[in-house]
Amino acid sequence: MKMTEFLRAASKCERAEVAERCGTSVSYLYQLAGGHRHASVLLAARIEAHTGALASRTQGRLRQVPGRTLVLHPGLYRSPVPERA
Repeated sequence: MKMTEFLRAASKCERAEVAERCGTSVSYLYQLAGGHRHASVLLAARIEAHTGALASRTQGRLRQVPGRTLVLHPGLYRSPVPERA
């Protein structure tokens, strides 16, 4: 799921939870989603992990945001989160 789709589908509280757990703001998440900024590898990994954890509690309404979609060079990104089959 793209970050824009995730933010659109998530509630205000869910967006705030992801931002807080990742150590950033909701506004910065929107900047990443819009392509105005690129995440560091560490922030991308945090977003991937925390959106995945949140998505597992929403019965399929939300899905994990892949960190590689948020960094400047996605080919160099290695996900710390194991891929789901």
